[in-house]
Amino acid sequence: MPVTDITKDVDARTLTITADFAAPVERVWALYEDPRQLEQVWGPPDYPATFVDHELRPGTRSTYYMTGPEGEKFAGFWDITGVEAPHRFTFEDGFAHEDLTPNTDLPVSSNDFTFERTDGGTRAVFTSTYASAEALQQVLDMGVEEGSRAAIDQIDAFLAAA
Repeated sequence: MPVTDITKDVDARTLTITADFAAPVERVWALYEDPRQLEQVWGPPDYPATFVDHELRPGTRSTYYMTGPEGEKFAGFWDITGVEAPHRFTFEDGFAHEDLTPNTDLPVSSNDFTFERTDGGTRAVFTSTYASAEALQQVLDMGVEEGSRAAIDQIDAFLAAA
């Protein structure tokens, strides 16, 4: 499985996930750049994602929703703040209402996704920082750790099949 480490730091208000993929950096980057590929792995297996808008460019907003096993929809957005292809992008990640407008009642995280070459492929480090320890705990209670692991662990198989 690609996920090799998950670290929660309440004092720093961060959740950091490290994963190793058996594909070159450029291939992993292409997955995050292309909404049709990204939606294959963004949600856990039982909650596939559909990206309505997605352009990996600073100043853009990506919107998406995940569909649960009973047909329920869970929406979210990314406000892209920085892109250094193919090694890094940063964004604000938040929950959204059904109409894809931000849900300000739920936490927003600042995210830094980095990709570096390794002998066997790519090491990705996904760091999410929350405004407070309470916000971090809220998303942990909502299952973000388990959902993220399940989503990320799909990536190697998707890249091998593509």
